[in-house]
Amino acid sequence: MNSLLSKNDKIFVAGHKGMAGSAICRALQKKGYRNILKASRENLDLENIYAVRNWYKENKPDVVILAAAKVGGIQANNSFPVSFLLNNLKIQNNIIETSWKFDVKRLLFLGSSCIYPKLAKQPIKEEELLTGSLEPTNEWYALAKITGIKLCMALKRQYNFDAISLMPTNLYGPGDNYHPSNSHVLPALIRRFDEATQNNCDNVTCWGSGSPMREFLHVDDLGDACVFVLEKWRPSIDEIQYLNVGTGVDLSIKELAEAIAMATDFKGDIIWDKSKPDGTPKKQLNIKRLKNIGWSSTIELKDGLKDTVDLFRKEKLKRK
Repeated sequence: MNSLLSKNDKIFVAGHKGMAGSAICRALQKKGYRNILKASRENLDLENIYAVRNWYKENKPDVVILAAAKVGGIQANNSFPVSFLLNNLKIQNNIIETSWKFDVKRLLFLGSSCIYPKLAKQPIKEEELLTGSLEPTNEWYALAKITGIKLCMALKRQYNFDAISLMPTNLYGPGDNYHPSNSHVLPALIRRFDEATQNNCDNVTCWGSGSPMREFLHVDDLGDACVFVLEKWRPSIDEIQYLNVGTGVDLSIKELAEAIAMATDFKGDIIWDKSKPDGTPKKQLNIKRLKNIGWSSTIELKDGLKDTVDLFRKEKLKRK
Protein backbone atom coordinates (compact mmCIF):
# COMPACT_ATOMS: atom_id res chain seq x y z
CA MET A 1 0.00 0.00 0.00
CA ASN A 2 1.31 3.44 -0.93
CA SER A 3 1.83 5.90 1.90
CA LEU A 4 -0.87 8.51 2.49
CA LEU A 5 1.91 10.96 3.34
CA SER A 6 4.68 12.44 1.25
CA LYS A 7 8.22 12.98 2.51
CA ASN A 8 7.80 16.58 1.29
CA ASP A 9 4.74 17.23 3.46
CA LYS A 10 4.99 20.01 6.02
CA ILE A 11 3.97 18.22 9.22
CA PHE A 12 2.94 20.34 12.21
CA VAL A 13 3.36 18.55 15.55
CA ALA A 14 1.36 20.58 18.07
CA GLY A 15 2.87 19.88 21.48
CA HIS A 16 6.26 18.86 20.10
CA LYS A 17 8.03 19.45 23.43
CA GLY A 18 5.71 17.16 25.36
CA MET A 19 6.26 13.49 26.04
CA ALA A 20 4.06 12.24 23.20
CA GLY A 21 4.90 15.07 20.80
CA SER A 22 8.66 14.61 21.12
CA ALA A 23 8.30 10.85 20.57
CA ILE A 24 6.24 11.52 17.43
CA CYS A 25 8.95 13.87 16.16
CA ARG A 26 11.58 11.16 16.74
CA ALA A 27 9.45 8.63 14.86
CA LEU A 28 8.90 11.01 11.94
CA GLN A 29 12.61 11.74 11.66
CA LYS A 30 13.41 8.03 11.84
CA LYS A 31 11.09 7.46 8.86
CA GLY A 32 12.78 10.19 6.82
CA TYR A 33 10.39 13.11 7.33
CA ARG A 34 12.44 16.27 7.61
CA ASN A 35 9.87 19.04 7.11
CA ILE A 36 8.55 19.04 10.69
CA LEU A 37 6.94 22.27 11.85
CA LYS A 38 7.21 23.16 15.53
CA ALA A 39 5.98 26.09 17.57
CA SER A 40 6.86 26.80 21.19
CA ARG A 41 4.39 28.33 23.66
CA GLU A 42 6.30 31.59 23.47
CA ASN A 43 5.67 31.79 19.71
CA LEU A 44 2.18 30.30 19.51
CA ASP A 45 -0.60 30.30 22.12
CA LEU A 46 -2.75 27.33 21.10
CA GLU A 47 -5.60 28.65 23.24
CA ASN A 48 -5.79 31.81 21.12
CA ILE A 49 -7.75 31.15 17.91
CA TYR A 50 -6.44 34.28 16.19
CA ALA A 51 -2.83 33.35 16.94
CA VAL A 52 -3.44 29.83 15.61
CA ARG A 53 -5.03 31.12 12.40
CA ASN A 54 -2.19 33.56 11.77
CA TRP A 55 0.38 30.81 12.32
CA TYR A 56 -1.38 28.52 9.83
CA LYS A 57 -1.61 31.36 7.31
CA GLU A 58 2.14 31.89 7.54
CA ASN A 59 3.32 28.26 7.76
CA LYS A 60 0.69 26.37 5.68
CA PRO A 61 0.99 22.85 7.20
CA ASP A 62 -0.04 19.87 5.05
CA VAL A 63 -0.44 17.40 7.92
CA VAL A 64 -1.23 18.13 11.58
CA ILE A 65 -0.66 15.94 14.62
CA LEU A 66 -2.43 17.23 17.73
CA ALA A 67 -0.42 16.01 20.72
CA ALA A 68 -0.75 19.19 22.78
CA ALA A 69 -2.82 18.93 25.95
CA LYS A 70 -2.91 19.80 29.63
CA VAL A 71 -2.22 16.50 31.38
CA GLY A 72 -1.76 15.21 34.92
CA GLY A 73 -2.58 12.48 37.40
CA ILE A 74 -5.52 11.90 39.74
CA GLN A 75 -4.61 14.66 42.19
CA ALA A 76 -4.16 17.29 39.47
CA ASN A 77 -7.44 16.33 37.76
CA ASN A 78 -9.32 16.57 41.05
CA SER A 79 -7.73 19.89 41.98
CA PHE A 80 -7.99 21.74 38.65
CA PRO A 81 -11.15 20.58 36.81
CA VAL A 82 -11.61 23.86 34.92
CA SER A 83 -8.09 23.73 33.49
CA PHE A 84 -8.40 20.11 32.40
CA LEU A 85 -11.72 20.73 30.66
CA LEU A 86 -11.60 24.32 29.38
CA ASN A 87 -7.92 24.57 28.42
CA ASN A 88 -8.00 21.29 26.54
CA LEU A 89 -11.23 22.23 24.74
CA LYS A 90 -9.70 25.50 23.60
CA ILE A 91 -6.52 23.85 22.30
CA GLN A 92 -8.40 21.08 20.49
CA ASN A 93 -11.10 23.25 18.95
CA ASN A 94 -8.60 25.82 17.71
CA ILE A 95 -6.27 23.29 16.08
CA ILE A 96 -8.94 21.02 14.62
CA GLU A 97 -11.16 23.80 13.24
CA THR A 98 -8.23 25.76 11.82
CA SER A 99 -6.80 22.61 10.20
CA TRP A 100 -10.13 22.03 8.47
CA LYS A 101 -10.51 25.64 7.35
CA PHE A 102 -6.96 25.77 5.99
CA ASP A 103 -7.39 22.55 3.98
CA VAL A 104 -4.93 20.40 5.89
CA LYS A 105 -4.88 17.05 4.06
CA ARG A 106 -4.60 14.79 7.15
CA LEU A 107 -5.06 15.38 10.88
CA LEU A 108 -4.28 13.00 13.74
CA PHE A 109 -5.83 13.72 17.13
CA LEU A 110 -4.36 12.03 20.20
CA GLY A 111 -6.96 11.08 22.76
CA SER A 112 -6.62 8.87 25.83
CA SER A 113 -7.88 5.56 27.16
CA CYS A 114 -9.61 7.48 29.97
CA ILE A 115 -12.40 8.30 27.47
CA TYR A 116 -13.95 4.90 28.20
CA PRO A 117 -16.47 4.20 30.99
CA LYS A 118 -15.14 3.29 34.43
CA LEU A 119 -16.81 -0.12 34.24
CA ALA A 120 -16.32 -0.79 30.52
CA LYS A 121 -16.21 -4.41 29.35
CA GLN A 122 -12.64 -5.66 29.34
CA PRO A 123 -10.51 -5.61 27.26
CA ILE A 124 -12.01 -2.33 26.08
CA LYS A 125 -13.17 -2.16 22.47
CA GLU A 126 -13.57 1.16 20.66
CA GLU A 127 -17.37 0.61 20.70
CA GLU A 128 -17.40 1.03 24.50
CA LEU A 129 -17.20 4.82 24.15
CA LEU A 130 -20.18 6.56 25.82
CA THR A 131 -21.74 3.30 27.03
CA GLY A 132 -21.44 4.22 30.73
CA SER A 133 -20.23 6.70 33.35
CA LEU A 134 -16.64 7.94 33.38
CA GLU A 135 -14.12 7.51 36.19
CA PRO A 136 -14.80 10.63 38.37
CA THR A 137 -11.11 11.24 39.14
CA ASN A 138 -10.31 12.14 35.51
CA GLU A 139 -13.68 12.90 33.93
CA TRP A 140 -12.81 16.53 33.08
CA TYR A 141 -9.86 15.50 30.92
CA ALA A 142 -11.85 12.58 29.48
CA LEU A 143 -14.76 14.84 28.49
CA ALA A 144 -12.41 17.14 26.59
CA LYS A 145 -10.85 14.20 24.75
CA ILE A 146 -14.26 12.73 23.86
CA THR A 147 -15.28 16.10 22.43
CA GLY A 148 -12.10 16.15 20.30
CA ILE A 149 -12.84 12.70 18.88
CA LYS A 150 -16.43 13.64 18.11
CA LEU A 151 -15.42 16.91 16.45
CA CYS A 152 -13.06 14.99 14.16
CA MET A 153 -15.86 12.54 13.36
CA ALA A 154 -18.35 15.35 12.71
CA LEU A 155 -15.98 17.09 10.29
CA LYS A 156 -15.41 13.81 8.47
CA ARG A 157 -19.15 13.15 8.22
CA GLN A 158 -20.24 16.64 7.16
CA TYR A 159 -17.25 17.86 5.15
CA ASN A 160 -15.19 14.71 4.45
CA PHE A 161 -12.28 16.22 6.37
CA ASP A 162 -9.57 13.56 6.74
CA ALA A 163 -9.24 13.42 10.54
CA ILE A 164 -8.38 10.30 12.53
CA SER A 165 -7.75 9.68 16.23
CA LEU A 166 -5.64 7.35 18.38
CA MET A 167 -6.48 6.41 21.97
CA PRO A 168 -3.23 5.48 23.74
CA THR A 169 -3.12 3.56 26.98
CA ASN A 170 -0.94 4.81 29.87
CA LEU A 171 2.37 6.09 28.50
CA TYR A 172 5.86 6.11 29.98
CA GLY A 173 9.39 6.83 28.81
CA PRO A 174 11.49 9.85 27.76
CA GLY A 175 10.00 13.23 28.57
CA ASP A 176 7.67 12.00 31.32
CA ASN A 177 6.54 14.22 34.19
CA TYR A 178 8.05 13.25 37.55
CA HIS A 179 6.48 16.02 39.61
CA PRO A 180 5.85 14.84 43.21
CA SER A 181 2.14 15.77 43.22
CA ASN A 182 0.78 15.89 39.65
CA SER A 183 2.46 13.03 37.79
CA HIS A 184 0.91 9.76 36.62
CA VAL A 185 1.37 6.50 38.52
CA LEU A 186 4.43 5.04 36.76
CA PRO A 187 6.71 8.12 36.86
CA ALA A 188 5.48 8.91 40.39
CA LEU A 189 6.54 5.43 41.50
CA ILE A 190 9.92 5.72 39.76
CA ARG A 191 10.64 8.96 41.59
CA ARG A 192 9.46 7.60 44.93
CA PHE A 193 11.42 4.35 44.73
CA ASP A 194 14.55 6.02 43.39
CA GLU A 195 14.53 8.54 46.26
CA ALA A 196 13.97 5.72 48.76
CA THR A 197 16.93 3.82 47.31
CA GLN A 198 19.19 6.87 47.40
CA ASN A 199 18.16 7.67 51.00
CA ASN A 200 18.35 4.03 52.21
CA CYS A 201 14.69 4.08 53.34
CA ASP A 202 13.18 1.00 54.95
CA ASN A 203 9.84 1.35 53.17
CA VAL A 204 7.86 3.15 50.48
CA THR A 205 4.18 4.06 50.82
CA CYS A 206 2.02 3.82 47.68
CA TRP A 207 -1.52 5.06 47.10
CA GLY A 208 -4.49 2.69 47.16
CA SER A 209 -4.64 -1.07 47.47
CA GLY A 210 -2.35 -1.99 44.59
CA SER A 211 -5.11 -4.11 43.03
CA PRO A 212 -6.14 -1.99 40.00
CA MET A 213 -4.98 -3.39 36.66
CA ARG A 214 -3.23 -1.09 34.19
CA GLU A 215 -1.59 -1.30 30.78
CA PHE A 216 1.55 0.67 29.89
CA LEU A 217 2.96 1.63 26.49
CA HIS A 218 6.42 3.04 25.85
CA VAL A 219 6.03 6.46 24.29
CA ASP A 220 8.38 5.57 21.41
CA ASP A 221 5.95 2.78 20.48
CA LEU A 222 3.20 5.42 20.40
CA GLY A 223 5.31 7.64 18.13
CA ASP A 224 5.78 4.73 15.75
CA ALA A 225 2.02 3.96 15.81
CA CYS A 226 1.18 7.59 14.98
CA VAL A 227 3.37 7.59 11.87
CA PHE A 228 2.02 4.16 10.88
CA VAL A 229 -1.66 5.18 10.94
CA LEU A 230 -0.97 8.46 9.15
CA GLU A 231 0.78 6.55 6.38
CA LYS A 232 -1.56 3.54 6.18
CA TRP A 233 -5.01 4.07 7.72
CA ARG A 234 -7.87 5.97 6.12
CA PRO A 235 -11.22 4.65 7.40
CA SER A 236 -14.39 5.15 5.40
CA ILE A 237 -17.10 7.43 6.77
CA ASP A 238 -19.05 4.38 8.03
CA GLU A 239 -16.10 2.88 9.94
CA ILE A 240 -14.87 3.76 13.43
CA GLN A 241 -12.65 6.83 13.15
CA TYR A 242 -10.49 6.19 16.24
CA LEU A 243 -8.23 3.30 17.24
CA ASN A 244 -6.91 2.01 20.55
CA VAL A 245 -3.14 1.79 20.82
CA GLY A 246 -1.42 -0.23 23.51
CA THR A 247 0.31 -3.51 24.24
CA GLY A 248 -2.84 -5.49 25.02
CA VAL A 249 -1.17 -6.69 28.25
CA ASP A 250 -1.90 -5.33 31.73
CA LEU A 251 -0.58 -5.86 35.26
CA SER A 252 -1.61 -4.80 38.76
CA ILE A 253 -0.26 -1.61 40.31
CA LYS A 254 1.25 -3.87 42.99
CA GLU A 255 3.14 -5.78 40.28
CA LEU A 256 4.20 -2.50 38.70
CA ALA A 257 5.51 -1.19 42.03
CA GLU A 258 7.48 -4.40 42.54
CA ALA A 259 8.95 -4.15 39.03
CA ILE A 260 9.97 -0.52 39.63
CA ALA A 261 11.43 -1.45 43.03
CA MET A 262 13.60 -4.00 41.24
CA ALA A 263 14.56 -1.55 38.47
CA THR A 264 15.63 1.04 41.08
CA ASP A 265 17.38 -1.50 43.36
CA PHE A 266 15.01 -0.79 46.26
CA LYS A 267 15.25 -3.52 48.93
CA GLY A 268 12.74 -2.30 51.54
CA ASP A 269 9.04 -2.91 52.17
CA ILE A 270 6.14 -1.57 50.11
CA ILE A 271 3.21 -0.23 52.17
CA TRP A 272 -0.21 0.41 50.61
CA ASP A 273 -2.27 3.37 51.88
CA LYS A 274 -5.81 2.12 51.30
CA SER A 275 -7.31 5.46 52.36
CA LYS A 276 -6.20 6.85 48.98
CA PRO A 277 -8.28 6.29 45.79
CA ASP A 278 -7.60 3.41 43.44
CA GLY A 279 -9.32 4.88 40.37
CA THR A 280 -10.70 2.58 37.70
CA PRO A 281 -10.40 -1.10 38.80
CA LYS A 282 -9.19 -2.36 35.40
CA LYS A 283 -8.28 -0.67 32.16
CA GLN A 284 -6.96 -2.88 29.38
CA LEU A 285 -7.42 -1.95 25.75
CA ASN A 286 -8.56 -4.24 22.98
CA ILE A 287 -6.01 -3.51 20.24
CA LYS A 288 -7.23 -5.96 17.59
CA ARG A 289 -8.20 -3.26 15.09
CA LEU A 290 -4.74 -1.70 15.04
CA LYS A 291 -3.10 -5.13 14.92
CA ASN A 292 -5.30 -6.11 11.99
CA ILE A 293 -4.01 -3.21 9.91
CA GLY A 294 -0.43 -4.22 10.67
CA TRP A 295 0.92 -2.47 13.79
CA SER A 296 2.06 -3.95 17.15
CA SER A 297 4.17 -2.61 20.00
CA THR A 298 7.78 -3.81 20.21
CA ILE A 299 9.16 -2.50 23.55
CA GLU A 300 8.72 -4.92 26.48
CA LEU A 301 7.81 -3.31 29.83
CA LYS A 302 10.86 -4.67 31.69
CA ASP A 303 13.20 -3.25 29.04
CA GLY A 304 11.32 0.03 28.86
CA LEU A 305 11.35 0.41 32.65
CA LYS A 306 15.09 -0.17 32.88
CA ASP A 307 15.79 2.42 30.16
CA THR A 308 13.36 4.88 31.75
CA VAL A 309 14.93 4.58 35.21
CA ASP A 310 18.41 5.01 33.72
CA LEU A 311 17.27 8.12 31.82
CA PHE A 312 15.55 9.54 34.92
CA ARG A 313 18.76 9.19 36.91
CA LYS A 314 20.89 10.76 34.17
CA GLU A 315 18.50 13.73 33.94
CA LYS A 316 18.54 14.08 37.72
CA LEU A 317 22.34 14.24 37.73
CA LYS A 318 22.26 16.96 35.06
CA ARG A 319 19.98 19.08 37.24
CA LYS A 320 22.35 18.96 40.20
